[in-house]
Amino acid sequence: MSGAQSAQQGWDTPGRVAVESPWGRFARRFKRQRVGIVAVGFLALLSVLAVIAPMITPYDPNVQVLSDRLQDPNSTHWLGTDDLGRDSFSRMLVSTRVSLLAAFEAAVVSFVLGVPLGLVAGYLRGWTDVLLSRVAEVIMAIPGLLFAMAIVAILGRDIENAMIAIGVVNAPRFYRVVRASTLVVREQVFIAAAVSTGGSAPWILRHHVLPNVLSPLVVQLSLSMGFAILFEAALSFLGLGVQPPDASWGTMLGRSTQYMERAPFLVIFPGLAILLTVLAFNVLGDAVNDALGRQGEP
Repeated sequence: MSGAQSAQQGWDTPGRVAVESPWGRFARRFKRQRVGIVAVGFLALLSVLAVIAPMITPYDPNVQVLSDRLQDPNSTHWLGTDDLGRDSFSRMLVSTRVSLLAAFEAAVVSFVLGVPLGLVAGYLRGWTDVLLSRVAEVIMAIPGLLFAMAIVAILGRDIENAMIAIGVVNAPRFYRVVRASTLVVREQVFIAAAVSTGGSAPWILRHHVLPNVLSPLVVQLSLSMGFAILFEAALSFLGLGVQPPDASWGTMLGRSTQYMERAPFLVIFPGLAILLTVLAFNVLGDAVNDALGRQGEP
């Protein structure tokens, strides 16, 4: 081997250190979270069903056939029929779409309300932080369902209004997560450098603070989706969310409680759907949190 080749190899081998990207590190860590992967698969399946639901429903979910009312699950109606003879399987598929869309809308409302206010409070501190934090504490002190019912009572009974109410109730959680992260980031050296170079507060928040608080936001977003599905089901159960004849898991539960002894399957299937979906979002949030970890962790 020539001296030039040896020198080249000696230059390449010891001097090169593979630098793993943040996304690569997250993907490697997330692969260890087997329960989290199962949750992703379950939620992906629900998302696909929500998209194709109108194309695969065997019956019109709102058509009433009173002669078929309260049938047990059979080869014709896989999940039986409700008290009006409507196919429960078709209504479950349509409800998947309604519940996921509703949860997404509520999470967006919480994000839009909580994130900017959390950034402003954590960065500016002072009276701005005190005022916004007190408002958030007042909202969190009121029972969430009661506060959401009050908002729906003001805005009117409708699924969109219910999602706005849920978004407002959950916004303080986004606010507190972002505020706490911003308080840490604002003390970093690169923030002082940005201020010294004449960067304005909005520019610093957008380009330096927000990118560094996204990790806990991703976790909070996943948890808030499960929270929104649970609250949507509760409001619809009480008649304040999805309005008849449209279906959601909450409305299906609300109508079926009076037939629990005669047709328990009407309660079991939507109840399981709510339970598993909320559990999947919570498990996903925990898995993402573990996968993000700290910068120095392997």
